Amino acid sequence: MARGMEFGGTRCGWPQALLFDLDGTLVDSVPDLASAVNRLLAAEGLDPLTRDAVRGMVGNGLRKLVERAFAARGQRLDAAGLDAMSARMTQVYGERLTEETVLMAGAGETVAAYASAGVGLAVVTNKPEALSRRILAHFGLDTAVPVVIGGDTCATRKPDPEMLHAACAALGVPASRALMVGDSAADIDAARAAGMACVALRGGYTRRPVDELGADMVIDGLAGLPQAIERLKEPA
Repeated sequence: MARGMEFGGTRCGWPQALLFDLDGTLVDSVPDLASAVNRLLAAEGLDPLTRDAVRGMVGNGLRKLVERAFAARGQRLDAAGLDAMSARMTQVYGERLTEETVLMAGAGETVAAYASAGVGLAVVTNKPEALSRRILAHFGLDTAVPVVIGGDTCATRKPDPEMLHAACAALGVPASRALMVGDSAADIDAARAAGMACVALRGGYTRRPVDELGADMVIDGLAGLPQAIERLKEPA
């Protein structure tokens, strides 16, 4: 087990739960998302977007991704059109969900270590729950992560705190005993609204500089999470 894992799991009793974002935190899904977006655009006679362009559009769920992608091609979708294209995107993306998606560096080891340490684990993502569960299962993380709160699980999505509260309730842990780990403003803002400590990860999909998100700690990769936890104090 990596240095510091004991501290996160048992030595101080905090955090009792870790809530992870999915895209840009545990997995790099941009290649498959970009492929799906471009198949959707092509069906409408629109030019494709680069992966870098799509990377900057990820973080607020598939519906927002679709809206941003069509806007980038000069197409403003009305509510009905956005509903239809979002449903189509879910289908298209689901057909090739993990062809090029890979784990972020250290993700598998981090999840396994904290699960072994007895820390409750959840994924809290604006991606639909069913697709998120399929991705976790593909990488063999589903047994270690018993709780998955997706963008369609609750009435609201991050940055609203409802999803984080739902994850804590499912794990039987109060927000003050949990830590949110994510890569975007939606993650950090949701944690703040939930009264939860948070760590921001570099190299994700944030549209703002990660150091400006207001996280308690910023780490270069998941391998730095144990040391970040050691430096954090349990919230009052």
